[in-house]
Amino acid sequence: MARRTLTTALLAPALALTGLAGLASAPAHAAVWNTCDKWGNTSLNGYTLYNNIWGAGAGSQCVWADSGTTWGVRADHPATSGIKSYPNSKKVIGKTITSLSSLSSNYNVTVPSSGDYNTSYDVWDTDYDYEIMLWVNHNGNVGALGPYQGTVTLGGHTWATYKGSNGANEVFSFLRTSDSSSGTVNILPVLKWIKDTKRWMGDETIGDVQFGYEISGSPGGLDFRTNNLTVSSS
Repeated sequence: MARRTLTTALLAPALALTGLAGLASAPAHAAVWNTCDKWGNTSLNGYTLYNNIWGAGAGSQCVWADSGTTWGVRADHPATSGIKSYPNSKKVIGKTITSLSSLSSNYNVTVPSSGDYNTSYDVWDTDYDYEIMLWVNHNGNVGALGPYQGTVTLGGHTWATYKGSNGANEVFSFLRTSDSSSGTVNILPVLKWIKDTKRWMGDETIGDVQFGYEISGSPGGLDFRTNNLTVSSS
């Protein structure tokens, strides 16, 4: 839920940082649910949605949802360094890596051509010791934490990989080598590669699978829309 600065430390999920510079008006979209509260959240269709404006120097942001799988964000954050927010939709898995026979997700998004952001999955173990980020697209001044570890093809995509730590948890970042606005990610092979091939973690219990937009700058107001998102496991 809580996020990291662009190229420095990842903050623990429960850590609350400074507040909004000002509240935006509610979105014009006639949604089932909307909020402009920095920690606003709700549960819809088995997913939990968060506005999640956590970073220092944030501007205004509102999130709306037609369902847990169709939702969007209007964000107006200054073009300064540091992540301001990570609006996202989360599904809880609650299974160890070895007990999972499948873990996959479909995504379809519409994102702006300007601004500083990434569109990413954020996968956590239940103890929040490990964070696995899967960037499906990014724009502007954003970068992964830690040194480059090479390129690998897993789960239907080719990724540039990075491994870092903030002193509290390990961060494994996978950046798709070309931007995508829709597709399917098979997440389980990524987890098995980290566990079995690289031995960077053990048989962790996977907790949250989050999907959203890590926004650093969106001056003047930009729209991010999740047209469809589904996360499934067995």
